[in-house]
Amino acid sequence: MPAASWSSPISTADVARAGARAGWPTALDGQTWWTEDRPEEGGRTTIVHRAADGTRRELLPAPWCARTRVHEYGGRPYTVTPSGDVVFANLADQRLYLLDSTGAISPISPEGEDSRYADLLVHDGHVWCVRERHFDDGKIARAIVSLSLSGGGQMRERVTGSDFYAFPAISPDGEHLAYICWSHPRMPWGGTELRVTRLSDGLSWPVRGGAEESVLAPRWKDGERLYLISDLSGWWNLYEIGLQGGSPQPLCPMEEEFAWPLWNLGGLPYTILGDGRLAVLHGRGDLRLGVLDPRTRVLADLDVRYDGWEPALAADGTCLVGVAYGAATARSLVRVDTATGQAEALGGGAGEPPDPAYLPTPRAVELPGADGPVHAFLYPPAHPAESVDGPLPYVVFVHGGPTAHAGTALDLEKAFLTSRGIGVLDVNYGGSTGYGRAYRERLKGQWGLVDVADTVAAARWLAAEGLADPDRIAVRGGSAGGWTVMAACCRSDTFAGGVSYFGVSALAPLNAHTHDFESRYVEWLVGPEDPDVYAQREPLALVGGMTCPMLLLQGLDDPIVPPEQSAAFADALSERGIACTYLAFEGESHGFRRAETRSAALAAELAFYQQLFT
Repeated sequence: MPAASWSSPISTADVARAGARAGWPTALDGQTWWTEDRPEEGGRTTIVHRAADGTRRELLPAPWCARTRVHEYGGRPYTVTPSGDVVFANLADQRLYLLDSTGAISPISPEGEDSRYADLLVHDGHVWCVRERHFDDGKIARAIVSLSLSGGGQMRERVTGSDFYAFPAISPDGEHLAYICWSHPRMPWGGTELRVTRLSDGLSWPVRGGAEESVLAPRWKDGERLYLISDLSGWWNLYEIGLQGGSPQPLCPMEEEFAWPLWNLGGLPYTILGDGRLAVLHGRGDLRLGVLDPRTRVLADLDVRYDGWEPALAADGTCLVGVAYGAATARSLVRVDTATGQAEALGGGAGEPPDPAYLPTPRAVELPGADGPVHAFLYPPAHPAESVDGPLPYVVFVHGGPTAHAGTALDLEKAFLTSRGIGVLDVNYGGSTGYGRAYRERLKGQWGLVDVADTVAAARWLAAEGLADPDRIAVRGGSAGGWTVMAACCRSDTFAGGVSYFGVSALAPLNAHTHDFESRYVEWLVGPEDPDVYAQREPLALVGGMTCPMLLLQGLDDPIVPPEQSAAFADALSERGIACTYLAFEGESHGFRRAETRSAALAAELAFYQQLFT
């Protein structure tokens, strides 16, 4: 059967159901809590509890949805009290609620103010968290605050003065608060500061970090010293430092990353075990699990069957819980006993993956780029009843961010294509994370150039290697990846067509209308606002060079990349007679959550490729 039309058991509905992902685990006394997305319930997020005896129970009934909109990307939307009650942020009104053991739900944050909350922790009968307050004049202010679990009393601002905060951590003796902060125009992977506040009088002081050092994830070793992650060596590595600062001591210096970029609040890329050892994640690209003894500085990887872990670990004595994945293993909640090395899958995923015979095996590749080697993962077509005869059609995937990366987790969107005879190359272009600070800074001031050049180079490498038919290579990406797709199709005749999900097409409108967290990001990516420079970079200004058809997909409730970005590009293509399909989805935001939307979008994408490739 011709490539791009192989018969596959993987349906659009299967891919849509795969959105039922587990996340944000908490572990306490043998119990586990986590969030689970529900694509078939309008995309809401619930909270699930697993008792020590293995009994599983959904805690949050519809229509409640545990999701915070801090920074719009959100993060961990709940925390657990010492007694096992749950505090969560509700999507509809963004207030904090207490869910007690009887299932009763009561509000604890004030009514009538437009505030959002994230990075929650419980200490001494109070919730401590990052609050993001929105005012009628459009201004936004953030602070670290505390409020009573009972809902009574005044909310107290503990730390103010910076534009952004993350990772609040209270010392074991309750006397100090450590946290990360930064301000515009910096992003947290560019420069952050670790500070400590003495709670008795509010006195604060810097401990580590600055404009050219990204410090993340402080955790108290004891009342006098902290662990932290810093990229001062050029890689996000683990260090130990004193309460008053000084020279940080490297715990395990490696040319590997021990963290991901801070897009979501509330994750932990390492955790302190009950015996004082550290469960850590480290690697290039995917992060693998190991145990680090901070006394001997010895790191030992755990022999578990998973290829990677998300940076959101939770410790329970010498056990830990996290979200793990493999190339043929769906993301699921996993509990690991670090004393024995035994790993137990707790579930929480989207069910069993398809027959492995239909799943692609990723291969890490390096290909030549303009600024040095470019990292990518190759996914050749896989089918038990079909054979590969000659070069095949391929789609080059371009991740969003752009300060992010593509890993090798089982992705049914890829398998949906590869099982039909369409190969995939997922590119970690210059600017991606996972390969050190120098690699991600290749994109500084070069967005629309380096990412585009590396994406085009990836397609040409596929053809030169005899893997892809040069006339049947498409390109696909979302958000910042959509920008790269549109720009690559405008600047090059390499691609037979492009697919953009909620992509950026014009910079000045983005600066004016995007959300606060990324409102100054373009200054780092491109430079200060300059119409002449923008006209040389943005796809909308380059649309005259477009010759291939496009498929554009957009959520109409997107606060990050407003729908006008895709609509304007679609109109510009139509005016020039370039074939373009524009699909807009009501009720969807930045990343589609509803099963029906995910299914319809993927069906449209497949039809687009089949029209290009057959």
